[in-house]
Amino acid sequence: MSGVLPDSALRQLVETGAIAADVPILDAQIQPASLDLRLGTQAWRLRASFLPGRGRSVESRLPDFEMHRMDLTDGAVLERGCVYLVPLMERLSLPAGLSAVANAKSSTGRLDLLTRLITDGGTEFDRLPDGYDGPLYAEICPRSFSVLVRPGMRLNQLRLRGEHAVLDDDSLRALHDASPLVEGPALIDQGLGFSVDLRPEGGSLVGFRARPHSGVIDLDRIGAYDPRDFWDALHASDGRLILDPGAFYILVSREAVAIPGEYAAEMAPYLAMVGEFRVHYAGFFDPGFGIGQQGKGARGVLEVRCHEAPFALEHGQVVGRLVYERMSARPRRLYGQDIASNYQGQRLKLAKQFSEYAG
Repeated sequence: MSGVLPDSALRQLVETGAIAADVPILDAQIQPASLDLRLGTQAWRLRASFLPGRGRSVESRLPDFEMHRMDLTDGAVLERGCVYLVPLMERLSLPAGLSAVANAKSSTGRLDLLTRLITDGGTEFDRLPDGYDGPLYAEICPRSFSVLVRPGMRLNQLRLRGEHAVLDDDSLRALHDASPLVEGPALIDQGLGFSVDLRPEGGSLVGFRARPHSGVIDLDRIGAYDPRDFWDALHASDGRLILDPGAFYILVSREAVAIPGEYAAEMAPYLAMVGEFRVHYAGFFDPGFGIGQQGKGARGVLEVRCHEAPFALEHGQVVGRLVYERMSARPRRLYGQDIASNYQGQRLKLAKQFSEYAG
């Protein structure tokens, strides 16, 4: 099998036990091209992030790093700046020819909640080898806000795929010609390039910067928090924003992008040499993203962290790229059309736990 597995194939893997859990897997976990993963009932506070290494299990390495164990059953706070390990409810027994890659869900990334998948024998985060058989763990490090979590919460997601089906630049140009991925010319260079919007239409609000000392966010509370208690609004009149070292920003792409139903995409960095900042590539873009009834695409929200030195970000500066992959089959349900989708048709938008910014 080649390409990314759609929802129907994920359901078949659940039925055959290749994807399993003691608590039955919910239909709501199955997205058009990915599976949401659920937190289990306990967590370990760690003194450092780690990878188990080839031939070693996560459990065997825990004594080297654990500080104390926490019960999540009635909810527990994960403190900003600390590292935690949480066993996930799901486990895998993949057939030969199938590998997997994980990413944080959109809301997770927009909260600056670093969440990475760890597996037995793992030598890198978020990557599972062909035929992996074993448990799954989430490493969680809240970087801007402390969060309240409970068992069953879904912070990251898994995409399964056969032979790698990334579109090369020629194939991506042909796809853009047949079904425009952005309005106007497309910047195609090892993926579809996108830039930052610092000259918004109808106002001067260009983004948000996380406040350094805020309250706890209960991840189950949707639309419950006033953005002004957690974020500073950023305005720019000259198309320029100076990023502060160590600060976390929510910005938006200048381009409205579209993902046709036979494809999926993943956000990736553009070039390491473009500046002293990183655009987090937390999310997958499911088939159907930006393909609404209007068919005008949707902006990509950018999760940005500045590094060693202040950096002047300019309107239209290329900051990332979307890497497109073929689906092995068209999903039965598409993002934003057949399922509830928080970010379809989005512009600048905070995580779903916040109410709309009223200025």
